[in-house]
Amino acid sequence: MEIVNATQPVVSVIIPCYNHGRYLAEAIQSVLNQTYKWIEIIVVDDGSTDNTKHVAESFPNVKYVFQENQGLSAARNTGILNSVGDYLVFLDADDLLVVDAIEFNINFLSENPELAFVSGAYQLLTAQGEKIPKQKDIDSKNAYILLLKRNYIEMHATVMFKRFLFEEFQYDTRLKACEDYDLYLKVARKYSVFHHTKMLAVYRMHGSNMSGNPKLMLESVLEVLERQKPKLKSVEEENSLIDGKRFFTNYYTNKLIRKIQSSDTFLDKESLKIVKKNNRKFYLKYMLKKKLRSIINNSPLIKDNAPDYFNKLFFKHGLISRYIPPIGKIEFGDLFRLKPFSEEFGDDRGGAIDRYYVEKFLKNQSDFIRGKVLEVTDNEYTIKFGGNITQSEILDIDESNPKATIIADLRNAPNLADNSYDCIILTQMLHMVFEYQDVVTTCYRILKPGGHLLLTVPGISNIDYEEWKEYWYWSYTKKAIINILTQVFPKSQVDVKSFGNVHSAAAFLYGMGLPDVKKEMLDFNDPHMQVIISANAQK
Repeated sequence: MEIVNATQPVVSVIIPCYNHGRYLAEAIQSVLNQTYKWIEIIVVDDGSTDNTKHVAESFPNVKYVFQENQGLSAARNTGILNSVGDYLVFLDADDLLVVDAIEFNINFLSENPELAFVSGAYQLLTAQGEKIPKQKDIDSKNAYILLLKRNYIEMHATVMFKRFLFEEFQYDTRLKACEDYDLYLKVARKYSVFHHTKMLAVYRMHGSNMSGNPKLMLESVLEVLERQKPKLKSVEEENSLIDGKRFFTNYYTNKLIRKIQSSDTFLDKESLKIVKKNNRKFYLKYMLKKKLRSIINNSPLIKDNAPDYFNKLFFKHGLISRYIPPIGKIEFGDLFRLKPFSEEFGDDRGGAIDRYYVEKFLKNQSDFIRGKVLEVTDNEYTIKFGGNITQSEILDIDESNPKATIIADLRNAPNLADNSYDCIILTQMLHMVFEYQDVVTTCYRILKPGGHLLLTVPGISNIDYEEWKEYWYWSYTKKAIINILTQVFPKSQVDVKSFGNVHSAAAFLYGMGLPDVKKEMLDFNDPHMQVIISANAQK
């Protein structure tokens, strides 16, 4: 590339290199392939002990500069001192420029002379050869605010700087990482900058990327942000700085955690402090795991039975989400029995599991329990979950019920007028009527237009041990309830859900009560284990 007597502005591409000779030739070639031709290439060898010098000097148009190892910031500063370009681009030795990157950026800066630098999009190239585009639409009018919140530029090679900046700024050699982010913030604080979505560079991922050191990156980025404190001019900027610290702390803490989870290695003390401070829950699990592993490794009896013992213990303490015992090794414990703990669905053990799901459903539907409401047997749920009730009616087929305000059989109830109710609550009753379709038809008839039928029915369940066993005809599935209701109600107005999972289903069948089961175990939903089916059907 000829820069002598250049008729166009010269662009200096500075390539710092420290023992990345194996990547350097491709980086240089990506610059030589540029559609813009007025370019000088400067390779700054930061004390490499590999073939960096040999590779650089094999390209006649490359200016090679050697310095004793001083770090990336110092290498970039050396490149600036040895360059003559009107514009500067910094390309890491293990990355690449897209063929028209420099032409696009220099044209952009020529058309927008008020800008100090411009940045763009890039691609991640994984070790497996997968290309992942990384591009964002950024409101560059608020570049400084956005940079306080996070480093939206991400890849340094996408940036083209005007030379005058380096008469005022340098890369800070005291920083071990994030020196580019530090520079962006300093420039954006004082000058206009812009970000576009044109793909300019390729970031090659490999095991020795500096960004693969979460501890170093977090320490550095927080130091960079802390330096901006004296320069903040508004509450918005102060809040943006707080957001940025929170974002980077969470981001790099999670990277540390993923690193542990993927490699199953233990943290060094400094990394452990970061995780302890920012993710207490994971830290406690991590320390428990470390302790358990130590116990196992020092116990020949336990060690001989690993990994099953190990996995079982970790599952018990929530360190892994899934554990399946070997065949023939399931331990039933208290469940090794032929009769349930309760013959009253767990009501005598602190509350029934199916009732928990029923009340959870009704609580979520409370906005529809209003106006004139009809409930069967009593009006407990109307009172508990309703609002703006104008009239509460209690229906029973049995005249001996003192609470009943209406005696009727919902299979055929001519004494109930059409279009009468805003809401009907029918919980755990439909399975006790052989002609269930007639009940649904009556409910539709007596609802006002726009009124709601709130229905629950049993799915996985035992049969009552007492009086109701004689009337227990059905158990249902979600699909069955959809088909039953849409025989009468418009399909678009029927919302059917199921509640339950293998744990809550088994607990319910064994007659366990609510205190016997953890709430988080109840709230997990597996559509293959339908303990309760609920429906909101609107007329």
